[in-house]
Amino acid sequence: MTPTQTSIDWTALLLDQAAWHWTNQLRPRLDGLTDEEYLWEPTPGAWNLHPRGQGTTELQGGSGELTIDWAYPEPVPAPVTTIAWRLAHVVVGVLGARVHSHFDGPAVDYLTFPYAATARGALEQVDEAFAAWTAGVRGWDVDALAQLCGPSEGPWAEHSRAELVLHINREVIHHGAEIALLRDLYAHRND
Repeated sequence: MTPTQTSIDWTALLLDQAAWHWTNQLRPRLDGLTDEEYLWEPTPGAWNLHPRGQGTTELQGGSGELTIDWAYPEPVPAPVTTIAWRLAHVVVGVLGARVHSHFDGPAVDYLTFPYAATARGALEQVDEAFAAWTAGVRGWDVDALAQLCGPSEGPWAEHSRAELVLHINREVIHHGAEIALLRDLYAHRND
């Protein structure tokens, strides 16, 4: 039997792409992340999380004991970022902002987010953000996926929610690969 469009669960297919990667590749690669590794700076000038008042960029965001390095516009070339910075980006900019704007989750932005001071805390934040995103998307059927993203997505407002889900999948996979590479570099560093 050849599947027809009505017999395909598009929501499940879109979610399974990210969920499979999350469950089988990315999340297992984050197990055992130490605090030292979390904040390790692989190059001079790497963007990171810092104790309040000790950041290295003109913009510092965060409501907790740590702030995130930030600049707008981003320098060219963009600086190397740490595992802590990348996890914060996935939690805040990739997942958290979308959970807020599309599923009525809590407001989240780079300037006011309480960044985790420990690897364990960051992993809890990323687990929570990923779970909230996938739970929200699970509620979108094929008709909801065809709807436009709306003004919360700025210049992509006229794109479908299905395109947004695919974009978020790419972001999670892309940044997850960067974090995995940073873990490999940390494991083989020559301090």
